[in-house]
Amino acid sequence: MKRTCTSLMLAGSLLAGGQAMAGDLLQWQNNSLTYLYGKDFQVNPRIQQTVTFEHADAWKYGDNFVFVDKIFYNGKEDSGVGSNTYYGEISPRLSFGKIFDQKLEFGPVKDVLLAMTYEFGEGDTESYLIGPGFDLAIPGFDYFQLNFYQRHTEGSRPGDNVWQITPVWSYTIPVGDSNILIDGFMDWVVDNDKNSKGTYHANLHFNPQIKYDLGKALNIGEKQLYVGVEYDYWSDKYGIKDSQYFKTDQSNTSFLVKFHF
Repeated sequence: MKRTCTSLMLAGSLLAGGQAMAGDLLQWQNNSLTYLYGKDFQVNPRIQQTVTFEHADAWKYGDNFVFVDKIFYNGKEDSGVGSNTYYGEISPRLSFGKIFDQKLEFGPVKDVLLAMTYEFGEGDTESYLIGPGFDLAIPGFDYFQLNFYQRHTEGSRPGDNVWQITPVWSYTIPVGDSNILIDGFMDWVVDNDKNSKGTYHANLHFNPQIKYDLGKALNIGEKQLYVGVEYDYWSDKYGIKDSQYFKTDQSNTSFLVKFHF
């Protein structure tokens, strides 16, 4: 499965990038930098500062999302990676509706896609995911994606043939002369408690951001500068089962500033 996922993701990403650079297939793109400061993290040092680069785009045959976190442990040392580390994900999706030039709409479903993700970073973090994805039309939401992945986790914590359910959403609320944007994701790894091949435990990671469009309020540009908070709930973080001896259930809030360009 590793080779299949890798080949498909690289093919999708390279095709998207190569064709987009030709100048006629890229539909839109957006880049951003986010600064986060938070406390009460688990497993790693309790106080963390994170700088995140994000890229999102849509092209003729699908869409792509990429992010890379640079994480600083506020002068503390993590036993595995030292005083700072990095983590990232590459998530291309291929749209069957776009590829076959057909509307694949039924009920709330607007499109059916092949969704893929490659997770990477320092330490024991490498994973490959592949499965069906759906774009949904839900009243009030800017967008709502629902992806189902079969997950392959590398290293000393294998988790083969388990499923991850990942909704991704965005919702805008007008407030006075500006807006509040609520967006985020949830990763729910299921059906792994009986996996005898490794120790990657079933877990749920819920990560919404609540952001005020400060750029619009100050008349310096809509959807460019946000301030707000990010809430992070992660049960059995990193697939490590929570216990009285080692706490891995995480619940914390971070301050954020986000700039789009």
